[in-house]
Amino acid sequence: MNLLAVFQHTLNVTLPVFAMVFIGIGLKRWGWIDAAFVSTASKLVFKATLPTLVFLSIVQADLEASLNPGMLVFFALATLASFAFSWGWANWRVPREDRGVYIQGAFRGNCGIVGLALAASMYGDYGLSAGGLLLGVVIVSYNALSVVALSTFQEGQATDWRSILGHITKNPLILAVVAALPVALSGVPLPGWLLTTGDYFASLTLPLALICVGATLSVKALRNDSTTAVSASLMKMAILPALATAGAWLAGFTGRELGVLFLFFASPTAAASFVMVKAMNGNAKLAANIIAISTLLASLTITGGVFGLRVAGLI
Repeated sequence: MNLLAVFQHTLNVTLPVFAMVFIGIGLKRWGWIDAAFVSTASKLVFKATLPTLVFLSIVQADLEASLNPGMLVFFALATLASFAFSWGWANWRVPREDRGVYIQGAFRGNCGIVGLALAASMYGDYGLSAGGLLLGVVIVSYNALSVVALSTFQEGQATDWRSILGHITKNPLILAVVAALPVALSGVPLPGWLLTTGDYFASLTLPLALICVGATLSVKALRNDSTTAVSASLMKMAILPALATAGAWLAGFTGRELGVLFLFFASPTAAASFVMVKAMNGNAKLAANIIAISTLLASLTITGGVFGLRVAGLI
């Protein structure tokens, strides 16, 4: 096996994704984009271009190849196990007031942007369609479990489950998956002009979203020594992906299925975790530190993980 060729191929997959994140950091630092741009662009991605991308990827996919119920079930179980593991560690090592933020930062990955971008880069149409289907599980499980963790350790905060359920059912990505499945299963072709227009619009998603991820990172956060943030980031980027991917392999997943699962498990902490912590009056500084550290670590840990799995012949 030519290890140099494998490594170069791995970099061809991961570097373009993380390069866009670092471009976002640079553009914000140079003043070419500002907070207003990032806010508007993020809303456009979340409400329009990303749902369009997910819808088209499922509609145009070979569902017999990309729809794997076992894969969806395993991801849900692995997410629950990661949540429980993080909770147990936090109870042992983290101050009570920060446990909810730690748990969310350790298990909640940025699958909708980084995970999907990497899956598309590595596996093309299959990565987009399989990743789009996984996003349905991601959105429901991540939001529900995050609220459980944060509400348990935040004093004086009442959990409004009706509001949470409403936000989940109205989530544009969930709606995109629900709308796409019957169209894909029916086999009715969409007009060519509509698909082309949709492809143009959806193509904005990943570069724009990754630039926004970079622009929202606070590099200053890295200067603030936070043992808790480093611990949560290492849990998110090294320990949990290794355990979950090993579990997936033992469960019989190999090839591109194992590859997509690894990329979703190994995605850095989601930026949405900061928003939820802020809304529930938690330690927002800790949440921001975890996002920044895990995102910068991701370029190393994901590249190393993909390289290792390829050398082992597992993906």
